Amino acid sequence: MSEEIMVETSARHVHVTREALDILYGEGYELTPKKWLSQPGQFASEERVRVIGTKGEFPAVSILGPVRPASQVELSATDCRSIGLGIVVRESGDIDGTPGCTIVGPKGEVTIDKGVIVAKRHIHMTPEDAEHYGVTDKQIVSVKVDSADRSLIFGDVVVRVRSDFKLAMHIDTDESNAVLAARDAVGTIIK
Repeated sequence: MSEEIMVETSARHVHVTREALDILYGEGYELTPKKWLSQPGQFASEERVRVIGTKGEFPAVSILGPVRPASQVELSATDCRSIGLGIVVRESGDIDGTPGCTIVGPKGEVTIDKGVIVAKRHIHMTPEDAEHYGVTDKQIVSVKVDSADRSLIFGDVVVRVRSDFKLAMHIDTDESNAVLAARDAVGTIIK
């Protein structure tokens, strides 16, 4: 197994509940996969929604599928600032105490009172991957990412271990731009 880990850029996106999808797109509507993502069973859908903050909006944000137990909007810090939302860095799913926003689809809109996060940079791993790298679930590590002109070390990277994950590190667009990450970007864990 290589010591390098694929580094993927996670652009702004929305996760919705079954109830929210029914409101946004109509009762019983099913998301249409456009692109399968690296994590098994996850996909970017054809469906887009408007995400509205206190000072602006993004008109066409992708919904990632499948539906989830809680609606969540993942933005970069720059995105949050540009539409007037607070910046709260969290792991996906940890939404208590986070800002809310309005999500608008072709059939209706949903206002969430929490769920807007800047995703904490993280690495998805299987238990076998974690053993190979000598790390544990929820451990915080640093990851060195080399690029032609802006190599850097990302600190505060959380390791997420689950048997249904595929090895990959996720960073947001601000972080990707900071390192000028190419499509084939890789990183190396520094403990």
